[in-house]
Amino acid sequence: MMSGVLYALLAGLMWGLIFVGPLLVPEYPAVLQSMGRYLALGLIALPLAWLGRAQLKRLARRDWFTALGLTMMGNLIYYVCLASAIQRAGAPVSTMIIGTLPVVIPIFANLLYSRHDGKLSWMRMAPALLCTAAGLVCVNIAELSHGLPDFSWWRYSTGIGLALISVVCWAWYALRNARWLRDNPDKHPMMWATAQALVTLPVSLLGYVLACLWLNGQGQSFPLPFGPRPAVFITLMIAIAVFCSWVGALCWNIASQRLPTVIVGPLIVFEILAGLLYTFLLRQSLPSVLTLTGIALLVIGVVVAVRAKPQKPQLQALQQDPAK
Repeated sequence: MMSGVLYALLAGLMWGLIFVGPLLVPEYPAVLQSMGRYLALGLIALPLAWLGRAQLKRLARRDWFTALGLTMMGNLIYYVCLASAIQRAGAPVSTMIIGTLPVVIPIFANLLYSRHDGKLSWMRMAPALLCTAAGLVCVNIAELSHGLPDFSWWRYSTGIGLALISVVCWAWYALRNARWLRDNPDKHPMMWATAQALVTLPVSLLGYVLACLWLNGQGQSFPLPFGPRPAVFITLMIAIAVFCSWVGALCWNIASQRLPTVIVGPLIVFEILAGLLYTFLLRQSLPSVLTLTGIALLVIGVVVAVRAKPQKPQLQALQQDPAK
């Protein structure tokens, strides 16, 4: 249990870096950043796949299709939406919206996987939902009063909408990925992380080419294929691919294999707190009292969600039919 929590903490520290990446290269379209990140990840996975080819051969065709679906939803689509949201609505608001995942994931785990890992009491989950909602309101108010560059209500609202899509994508990814790992305890988490990175390569390569063709067709003076700051862009994509995508995914896979689905979900809060920390370090400013209040409410909501222990399926059956 403790080792699983520590691996989730390390994954959160790695994943927190993705919230500052789009701020370091704001002139790059989100789709180019997403495809560049996962193209770098796919290339890094090639030598790792060669070394682990014996284990990868044990995967069935349906496992590869599962890996492809996971990488599309949890990697490519998720990051395109998140990077766009950060550029439009700002990092703190986008980070806090992603911060609803610790509560959203247990809710869907309750609905989809309670027969495997047990069910959480909805009464115990209600305070977590209220605290999370209040925290989001506080941070949104603080960011609007802080002021955003090139602010417009349309840009801000679409940014929030894209962040919500990111939540849906990652919630699905976290639940489906954790379920596969729990159903396949004989498969090593590193092998599964390599498989997902490997199927990312052809998809991200095609996506990068299409993104370049789209940008070229827009008639914009955007130097292709690596933009106006190629050295910075390539270095950043490689760094995010190694630390966020590879190391982060490996640590999260280990945590997912060692912890129940309804418990590992709330631990995504480590990513949110790390993202907020890195964002304010980049700004070289302290968060406002209202922002700190929102963060505190989020943490309280997650603590409440984690402390709500799932009820085992056998116990549920006994309570429903005491004669058993």
